[in-house]
Amino acid sequence: MTKHIIVIGGGVSGLAAAHRLTELGHTGSLDLRVTLLEASDRLGGVIATEHADDLLIELGPDSYITDKPAALRLCERLGLADRLIAPQQGALKLYTVHRGKLASLPEGFLLMAPTRVGSVLRSPVFSWGGKLRMALEPLVPRRVDDGDESLASFVRRRLGREVLERVAQPLIGGIYASDPEALSLAATMPRFPEMERTYGSVITGTRRAQKRRAQATDETGARWSLFVSIDGGMEVLVRRIEEAVGAGVVRLGETVRALGWNPDTHQWRVDTSRSELEADAVICTLPADAATAALTTLDPKLAGELQAIPFSSTATVNLAYRRGDVAHPLDGYGFVVPHVERRKIMACTFSSVKYAGRAPEDIALLRCFAGGALQADLLDQSDEALEAQVREDLEALLGISGAPTLSRTTRYVDGMPQYNVGHLDRVERIETRLRQFPTLALAGKSYRGVGIADCINTGEEAAERIVQRLTENRGDLRPAQS
Repeated sequence: MTKHIIVIGGGVSGLAAAHRLTELGHTGSLDLRVTLLEASDRLGGVIATEHADDLLIELGPDSYITDKPAALRLCERLGLADRLIAPQQGALKLYTVHRGKLASLPEGFLLMAPTRVGSVLRSPVFSWGGKLRMALEPLVPRRVDDGDESLASFVRRRLGREVLERVAQPLIGGIYASDPEALSLAATMPRFPEMERTYGSVITGTRRAQKRRAQATDETGARWSLFVSIDGGMEVLVRRIEEAVGAGVVRLGETVRALGWNPDTHQWRVDTSRSELEADAVICTLPADAATAALTTLDPKLAGELQAIPFSSTATVNLAYRRGDVAHPLDGYGFVVPHVERRKIMACTFSSVKYAGRAPEDIALLRCFAGGALQADLLDQSDEALEAQVREDLEALLGISGAPTLSRTTRYVDGMPQYNVGHLDRVERIETRLRQFPTLALAGKSYRGVGIADCINTGEEAAERIVQRLTENRGDLRPAQS
């Protein structure tokens, strides 16, 4: 008997779920029919690539990390392994803004902990007092309380204020577009409190982690760098998944309004802007705030927990300049901007340098980020005004003398879930509520990771979990409330 599974949301989490269901339908004993519902007129969510004037412009993410293997394995299964590209070797440097100018971030920093003493000592980014405070980190006592802690509290306690302001906030807070005073360390960087518990020092822990990674690379001959992109842009991944799931699966322009259980047919009822559908199982990959509306009638307590997850808004501004108008050598990935510098942009990627084939040699393609929890008011202004402020920062920091030859501003309103202190406790409460619905799964960036690899992993895990329950048919698959 055919089992119908509906996937709600056509971002990378929903695409990964639909693709994994398709794979399991081909290889397993269960006959599956998959329907993916997407409210907009396109797939991919934040993944979007534009080709214009010989430029490859990433409007969303430009890469994914390989130490979380879900994305890499999916690309390999899709036949994209030969199209994966690593950053250019000449672009390994990362800059930070220090006292209004760009300075190289010391080599050997693993997000917030140094592993190379010499590079830190030579760096102008930290005062001598800050360097001494950092060096004393192995002597800082372990934390006794094992409860959640904010990123800011952890870094100040172990490494000092300067590391927080100059490294941790722009690097880690920038990833999550968050306020480090609120950001949960357990939900975002669990390896660091684990290092404190295991070694009593994050500096010791990061050094040992680097040694293990180097040894693993030597033993396995690892092919990939930590970050990889796709020749032709990240949207190639979206198109390849769309092809793999086959015709008739994707339905665009169809907004899910409500989700409920039909006790007469023992199936899920999915009410959309165009139709009413029934399914044996549902995987909802909408962001938590968007999923709230669909789930309110089904389970108000579950919807309330989802609604309580806050979100921040960001914007990406891509700008192309004639290379001769940019004084800076652009000899790195780009730069991050500590909030204490009071600039409008959070970070900038030198896109034409980071990956090959992004722009002609006489063009500098720059990708800037603005907004987030610390500068939410920036997104209240028009695209033109926002671009003007980004350009002002770039001109001052990179010595740009001319106007851009191309610009693209892309907004992500409420696009980034905020993993604030206590986030994992809330996720556990959400998962507890979900246990009463054996054939309903939630997936996506709102819960246990915001990166592409995280989203793919959560979508695939949801698909596997649903298929296992349908296949084994253990007990009554009806919701406990019915």
